[in-house]
Amino acid sequence: MPKQNTQPPPLEDIANYHKDVEKSLRLYFSSSNPDYSARFATYLLTEVADELKNRINETDIRSSLTVMALIEAAFYLDYNERCKKKGADNLSVEFRKIFRKRSGKARLDKDILEGWRKYIDPSMGKYISQLRGMFKYRHWIAHGRYWQPDNKFDFQSIYLLAVTVLTNFPLMG
Repeated sequence: MPKQNTQPPPLEDIANYHKDVEKSLRLYFSSSNPDYSARFATYLLTEVADELKNRINETDIRSSLTVMALIEAAFYLDYNERCKKKGADNLSVEFRKIFRKRSGKARLDKDILEGWRKYIDPSMGKYISQLRGMFKYRHWIAHGRYWQPDNKFDFQSIYLLAVTVLTNFPLMG
């Protein structure tokens, strides 16, 4: 059995996969699909369009989850590296306090993101707020989508936030 890769895919690979799946769905739901007549024989054109829209929305959510997991992993890796390397910067000192207090089990929002909010350049603080909103959106997805989310994210907005954060935050690990 081949060894499973434990590293998250690069952000660009996730975006390319998302584009490929969306293009594939559009082709599948078009008359260019050789099986179109058999697959959609009983459908009205509006029903085909609705089903395509639903499939694309679900793909958007799934791709978004992958990007959100990558961002979460980046922040946890940074937290662990800062605790291990015992740097003298304020954020590393804060993280080591949390590590001791919580036996290494930091919470993403209340510990890690809050630490970043306190010690990052104030001009970057808006991204912490956006990350918090994004993770609330993830919570909505993960817990069944049975309530109306406060703010609607989509793959594009999550991807752009990920690029900004991963490019501009001095994450370790």
